Order: sequence, then C-alpha cells, then structure tokens
Amino acid sequence: MRTVVPFTSEPGEAAHGVGTASAVDPTAGDRHIAPMSTAAPPRHPEKIHKPVNPSPRKPAWIRVRAPTSDAHAETRALMRGRNLHTVCEEAACPNIGECWARKHATVMILGAICTRACAFCNVATGKPGPVDPFEPENVAMTAATMGLKHMVITSVDRDDLDDGGAGQFVKCITLIREKSAETTIEVLTPDFRHKDGALEAVIGAGPDVFNHNLETVPRLYPSIRPGARYYHSLRLLDRAKDLAPTVFTKSGIMVGLGEQRNEVLQVMDDLRSARVDFLTIGQYLQPTPHHAGVDRFVTPEEFADYRRIAETKGFLMVASSPLTRSSYHADRDFMTMRNARLAAATSA
Repeated sequence: MRTVVPFTSEPGEAAHGVGTASAVDPTAGDRHIAPMSTAAPPRHPEKIHKPVNPSPRKPAWIRVRAPTSDAHAETRALMRGRNLHTVCEEAACPNIGECWARKHATVMILGAICTRACAFCNVATGKPGPVDPFEPENVAMTAATMGLKHMVITSVDRDDLDDGGAGQFVKCITLIREKSAETTIEVLTPDFRHKDGALEAVIGAGPDVFNHNLETVPRLYPSIRPGARYYHSLRLLDRAKDLAPTVFTKSGIMVGLGEQRNEVLQVMDDLRSARVDFLTIGQYLQPTPHHAGVDRFVTPEEFADYRRIAETKGFLMVASSPLTRSSYHADRDFMTMRNARLAAATSA
C-alpha cells in the first residue's frame, strides 16, 4: 500500500507558498513530489522591487473602527452572492464599516484587475480577465434588492478594451433604469484615454452624476498617476458638460502627497473653468509601504479652510475632510447638490 506523507507548513508560511516538507513517496527512493504552489499572485507586481516609503503615524482624527455590524455582513454577502466587486474593499476604503452598515456600497465593474499602476491605489494591477456579460444584470438586481435611492458605479481602468469599458457602463445604467427606476445613478469613470466615443456613450446613457477624479495636482502626475494626463482628465469633465449640461459633474483630489496649498487652489480654479459642480477633497492614505508615502496628514482645520474657499469659487457642493472619499455619503450629497441647483435657479 502506497503511503504519502502530507505536506505541512509552519503558521504564516502558506500564504507565501513556503513549506517545511514535500509530499514524499517512501517507495520511490529519492524521488520527491513537489507540492502545487497555492501562493496568490502579488497584488502589485510592479511595486515589489520598489523601496519602502515610510509614512508618519496616523493622527487620532484619521483612525476608524473595524467593521463589525450585521448590516455590513449582509452587504458583503449580497455582493458576493451576485459576483460583484466593490471599490470599498479593493481600494481599502477607511469608511467601509460606516457605509456598509448603511447598505451603501460602490460597485466596481469590469473586474478587479486594473491595467494601470498608480502610485496611490490599492486596486490590483495586472492582466484583466474577460468582461462578465452578466455583470450589468447583477448590478441592476443589487440596486433593486437593496432598494437603493442612489447608486455609484465605478470601474478599474481597462486600457485593453477598445471602448475602455464604456459599453459596460452603458449596460449597467440602462438595466438599472429598467429594474429600479427610482434609483439615481452616479458613475465614476476612468479617463477613457485614446478611446474615441467612450465618453459620449456613457453620457448618452443618462447618468445623473458624471464623476472623474483628477486625484492630485498636475506637478505630481508623473510620480503619482503616470498613466494619465492632468489636462486630458480636465477636458473629459469639460466635455461631459458640453454633451449634457444638466448632468452633475464631480471630481476629487487627495491631499497629503506633497502638494502645495496654492496648487490645490489652482486645481479648484481649473475645475470651475470646466464647470464642475461637486468637489471632494480627502486625505491620502498609503495602502502598502511600497506605495507613495504620506507626505503629511492635513489637519481638519485645513480641510475646513479648503471647503470654505471652494464654496466661494462657486461649486454647488464641496466635501472636504480627512476621511472624504469620492462616494462617501454620495446619496446624501446628491440630494444636497440637487437642492442647491434648484435654489439657485429659483433665485435667478
């Protein structure tokens, strides 16, 4: 009878595919059967050999509790049951506990693998798989099942697709309109660089909010967002307003990456020149030691000052705080922004 010694590993080693013994057939002399590797591919292969970037210790105002609520677990189960990804998880959002407890999640379509390698982002980089043809139906059913008043849909960059993934956004919007007609829809899209007609297709589908983040100031693009171009992203937002003047446009930046105050104010002016309605400003948090380091933690008082200045520049809505993220309180903020437009129209 053939006996095989089971493969064993020390605690913590399995995750790295390192074992202390191989499966051995004692009747086979010195022949060893190499165990099949169970190691997952690295999440950020392009950053493996980059130096560690130390960041300062997080201040008290940036810390959040780990998610533990039943509603959080229910939201997670729903997303898993419909084979959907969320940017809340993939980007390691600090607000996941609060948002999922309120059954608000930002769905990330087109898979969980991005074709770009931004220095700030926790989403995995690599070669994406095929587009899931059932994804739009699952997104729409999730909106209906959760009874969402407002839904945010984002995606990874898909430079490998001819349309950059625009068609999948269109399908999601169309099916949500069919299955959950009362749900307002916000899309947070990639820059669709070199994808002619992509923006026009998404805007033509009729989202209520079109969001595209500038992420940082133009000086830092080569090191923080090397696959993108600041003025292309700015033009994308301006063009969206040309195509649909009544669609709310939105953009956000992170601070704490080494930008200067005057550069942030210039970004505000650039966005207002592009007629952007809603600005979000939040603290950059380093996902791993190999990502861009945190230059500093911006104080709550500075965020309040940025908000005050942005409001004077004419944005309909400004969200500026250490934990602000693009879709944080998006449902509530959409109502505020819509009411602000109505009030402005009434007083005109």
